[in-house]
Amino acid sequence: MIVGSGVIAGAMNAVAGGGTLLTFPTLIWTGLSPIHANATNTVALVPGALAGAWGYRRELQSAETKRYVLLIPSLMGGLIGGILLRYTPPATFAALVPALILFAVILFALQEPIQRRLRGAQASTEPVTTSRWLIAASVLQFLTGVYGGYFGAGMGIMMLATLGLLGFANIHQMNGLKNLLGMTINLTAAMYFIFVGLVHWPEALVMAVGAIVGGYGGAGLARKLGAKFVRVAVIVIGVGMALSLLLK
Repeated sequence: MIVGSGVIAGAMNAVAGGGTLLTFPTLIWTGLSPIHANATNTVALVPGALAGAWGYRRELQSAETKRYVLLIPSLMGGLIGGILLRYTPPATFAALVPALILFAVILFALQEPIQRRLRGAQASTEPVTTSRWLIAASVLQFLTGVYGGYFGAGMGIMMLATLGLLGFANIHQMNGLKNLLGMTINLTAAMYFIFVGLVHWPEALVMAVGAIVGGYGGAGLARKLGAKFVRVAVIVIGVGMALSLLLK
C-alpha cells in the first residue's frame, strides 16, 4: 500500500503535482499518527525535491544572484514550521488535517489557471531586485516556509503565485526558483524531524523508493491518461480523503 501510493504519487508529481494528497493520508491509514505521518512524508519527499531542483539548474544559473537571499527565509520558515508541528498537540493537528488537505486541494485546483495566466504575462524582462523587493519577497517566502515545514502540501503553487505577484515573468525560471526554495524548506524540516525522532524510517524509505520509481517509470502512463485526467483525479481523491479523515 505504501509503495503503491509512492509510485502513483511519483507519477502524479511528474505530470501535475499533488502527490502529497495521496501519500500523507496513506501513512495515516497505515496506523501512523498525523504528526508522525506528516514528518515521515516530508522526509520521503526530499529525494524528489532534490531531483526537481537539479532539473532546473540551467534556469537557476541565469537567475540574478541576489534572489538566492530567499534561501534564508525558506530555511528559517521550514525550521519554525517543523518546530510548530512538533509542539502542536496531536489531537489539535489531527483535527486540522482535513482542513489542511482541503486547503491544499483548492491550491492545487487553482494551479493550472494561475500558471496559464503567468505564461500569458511572460516578458523579456525580469523584476529589478531592489531592497524593497527583497524585503517583501523574504517576508512572503518566510510565511510560505512556515506553512511548508508545518504541512507542505500546496506550497509550490503558493510560491508560484507569490513570484508572479513580485513581478517574475519567465515561468521556467519561476519553476526553477520554486523547486530550489521548496527543496530547502523540505530538507530543513526533514532534518529537524529526523533529529527529534518523528520519522518512521521503514515507511519513509519504502515511500521514497516508490516515488522515485513512479517519477521515472509511471510518468509515461500518467502522460497517456493526460494531465487533465490526472488533475481531476487528484482533486477528487484529495476531497475524498479529507472527508474520510473528517468522518474517521
